[in-house]
Amino acid sequence: MSAREGQAELARLSLNQMTTRRWSLPEAVEASARAGLGGIGVWREPLAATGVAAAAKLIRDAGLGVSSLCRGGFLTSGKPAALDDNRRAIDEAAALDAACVVLVVGGLPDGSRDLVGARARVAETVGELTPYAAEAGVRLALEPLHPMYCADRSVLSTLAQALDLAEQLDRVGVVVDTFHVWWDPDLPAQIARASGRISSYQICDWITPLPADVLLARGLPGDGHIDFAPITAAVAAAGYTGHIEVEIFNQQVWDADPDQVLAAVVERYRALGPA
Repeated sequence: MSAREGQAELARLSLNQMTTRRWSLPEAVEASARAGLGGIGVWREPLAATGVAAAAKLIRDAGLGVSSLCRGGFLTSGKPAALDDNRRAIDEAAALDAACVVLVVGGLPDGSRDLVGARARVAETVGELTPYAAEAGVRLALEPLHPMYCADRSVLSTLAQALDLAEQLDRVGVVVDTFHVWWDPDLPAQIARASGRISSYQICDWITPLPADVLLARGLPGDGHIDFAPITAAVAAAGYTGHIEVEIFNQQVWDADPDQVLAAVVERYRALGPA
């Protein structure tokens, strides 16, 4: 394979910063560009450390697209500060020309067992944010999380739930993250339903046994139980042509040499053959 062919093959591959969290944003941008990737998924904390304007120039000069800005959300408290923080995330996404702001909507407020009420607050607050996002030209993307995170991270647990809300609002899409949705028997139908609303496609594997901290249960594609081919095909059939973002939370991966992790990401992506 020629260098040009290799770059074309990786044009849709995006490295989510969390996968190589030891790298600063400039380090992740430089390594991604050097490896021939087409995109990077940016997290707000390292973005703040670099500065939004400096980061936007850095990414643009490297020839990368921003596949997502992670993250907004955590809206179930109903506190004005949450809305203010999400408006700042929208401003940052606009400056980066990011494909979307990923919204992890939040779990139950402290001391609450009112799941229905929490979901209602999410719908209300996302509705409040959409005019601001539209004015900024930014797309919001609801990410359903696996049900084991319902209490503390996201009261949206299925792609169907995310679509039920997204379909009521302008400029609101959804994230299809294999780790969170692979188990759902209704997934093929819901991906087809999501046509035109898939704002981000993220891949990583489901590994067992789950670690004590289930937040860190994601593995490199190919290390676990997910059959990626039919999910990727369904996402493509639904019209999604954006970046394919590898996002991994895993202590062993974080402890490894980031250059080796990136090389493994490229190898696994090529093995999946999604482009």
